[in-house]
Amino acid sequence: MHIERAGPEDVRGLARVKWIDRGTDGPNVAEFESFVTALASWWEVHRGTHSAFVARTIDEEIVGAAWVALLPRVPSPGANNRLSADIQSVFVLPEHRNDGVGTALVEVATAHAHSAGASRVIVHSSERAVPVYLRLGFTESSKLLQRIFDA
Repeated sequence: MHIERAGPEDVRGLARVKWIDRGTDGPNVAEFESFVTALASWWEVHRGTHSAFVARTIDEEIVGAAWVALLPRVPSPGANNRLSADIQSVFVLPEHRNDGVGTALVEVATAHAHSAGASRVIVHSSERAVPVYLRLGFTESSKLLQRIFDA
């Protein structure tokens, strides 16, 4: 198993992982192809701010993915180039869980954000993954608040 930064040639594999993540087993081929196209178009527009990392098996199958968004922040006196990052859409196929794949994906995505100059990395996690993030040095914050709108 190895982790690497994904490229445009990985869109189909990224779409497959995301599709399975959403519990859409046995996709209608037309719907899946439409999603692949939508993801490719979205990523083309957001390539400057969003990077994907994939976990690959020895035979190059993508079995997990993590996205990180780099978000410019408003300058402050003495800090003109502020940047934060948001870990997004981390998912590992069920048969590859509990082998450190998710941890490795988050570590690589976090290292990418840090090397890009982000002063902090945030994540909106599922309850199941909270222990992973805490083990990796993320902490809970009473300062991060959210407002959720009805769909």
